[in-house]
Amino acid sequence: MADVVERALKVCPDVIVVNDGSTDNTSAVLCGLDVVTLSHEHNMGKGEALKTGLYYAGDNGFTHAITIDSDGQHFPEDIPDMIKASKEHPDRLIVGCRNLTSENMPRKSTFANRFSNFWFRLQTAQKLEDTQSGFRIYPLEALHGMRLITSKYEAELELLVFAAWNGVTVQGVPVRVWYAPDGERVSHFRPFQDFFRITVLNTVLCFGALLYAVPAALIRWIKGNRHG
Repeated sequence: MADVVERALKVCPDVIVVNDGSTDNTSAVLCGLDVVTLSHEHNMGKGEALKTGLYYAGDNGFTHAITIDSDGQHFPEDIPDMIKASKEHPDRLIVGCRNLTSENMPRKSTFANRFSNFWFRLQTAQKLEDTQSGFRIYPLEALHGMRLITSKYEAELELLVFAAWNGVTVQGVPVRVWYAPDGERVSHFRPFQDFFRITVLNTVLCFGALLYAVPAALIRWIKGNRHG
């Protein structure tokens, strides 16, 4: 984590770290870094950690927030490429898309990602090559008033879908990825439980697309043509 933060600070002077109830020496490590630290007393899940960080950024005057996982799979050095895309289209949600055929890419992650990509396109009519990447730039104004129904890993997919339903274009930017070899990789992803939760969420989102997203998109289209 310290390595990721120190590299991020070289390209982005304002770094917020959300300590989601860590029980190791994370707090001590963070004390030596020039960052804003937000801590949960107990582990609340990735979705809650994201909300804590995004709300803090919005409340403190930032217009955009970059999210990056602390496990080292993403390269902070790719942040300038994402910022460039965001400056060209400031209203878009930028996602760092990994190469799913990269060396050491876990097969379960590749399958889950392609599964998620399919449902995202069905639910939003937008195509994205990596819906499970946590490396993103969020336009915070577009998230204003958004309420998530989940708090774990699947919250990232939910954020994408809800943003798309609210008229936000989701854009992918190629980024590098590194996965530790088998035996060295540390992951808290639970294949059965988390995949089940994602499946349930996708089912709910499909109903939501029919009941809310499609009518809302139709209304926006009618209003746009009327003003045009």
